[in-house]
Amino acid sequence: MKRPPPLTAAQIQARVLHRDGLILVIDKPAGLAVHAGPSKAPNLEECFDNLRYGLPRPPSLAHRLDADTSGVLVLGRHPKALAKLGRLFSGRDTEKTYWAVVEGAPPADEGVFDFPLLKLNTRAGWSVKVSDKGQASLTRYKVLGRAPGMTWLELKPATGRTHQIRVHCAHAGCPVIGDRLYGKQAAGQQLHLQSHAIVLPLSKTKPAISVTAPPPAHMLDALKACGFNPAT
Repeated sequence: MKRPPPLTAAQIQARVLHRDGLILVIDKPAGLAVHAGPSKAPNLEECFDNLRYGLPRPPSLAHRLDADTSGVLVLGRHPKALAKLGRLFSGRDTEKTYWAVVEGAPPADEGVFDFPLLKLNTRAGWSVKVSDKGQASLTRYKVLGRAPGMTWLELKPATGRTHQIRVHCAHAGCPVIGDRLYGKQAAGQQLHLQSHAIVLPLSKTKPAISVTAPPPAHMLDALKACGFNPAT
C-alpha cells in the first residue's frame, strides 16, 4: 500500500508562490528532502501529483535544496520547460538570494567568500570541505542586521556547489545557526538558512520572473532580534 504524501493537497498547494504554463515556484518546508534518498524517508516529490493543475503529468524539480533548507524551489511543468530551466540553471542565468542567521559575524559588512570546495565520500556518508583540490566556489554576502552573538546575512551564490553557503559561512568563522554538519545544533533547533528569492529570465521578450518566499517560522525570532520587521 502506497503511503500518503508528507503534505496534503491543500498544504502543498498553499505553498505555491508562482504558477504559469511553464513553471511552478513553491515554498519548500525545512526538514523535508526534495526527492527520495537511500533512507526512503518522506520527500517533497511525493506531493507533486497534487500540483498538476490539469496537466497530464506532475511537475519535476528544476534544481535542488538541502533537506534542512527552506524556501524558493522551482519546478518545471513539462519536459520543454525543464529543458529551458536546465539551461538557465547550468548557465548561471538565474539570480538566487538566500537569507541566513549565523553565529558571530563575517569579517566585513559585505564581501565575498571565495573558497574552493571539495566533496568527500566516506563510509559514514559525505560532506564538503574547503580544499585547494576543490572546485571554485564564490558567494557574495551582505550584513542585513545584527544582534548579540548573531548576524542576519543576505547571500548570493555565484556558483552552485553542494552545501556551498553552509561551508563558506562555517569556514569564515560564522556558521549558520542550527547547522548540525558544519556548526552546532541545539536540541530541536532547525537550520537558519532560507532560499529567499529567485529571478528567472525565462523569456527574451517579457520581464524576468521574480519570486520571494516569506521567512520560515523557525527563523523569525532570530531575524526579528537582528532587526527584521515583518510589517515592511
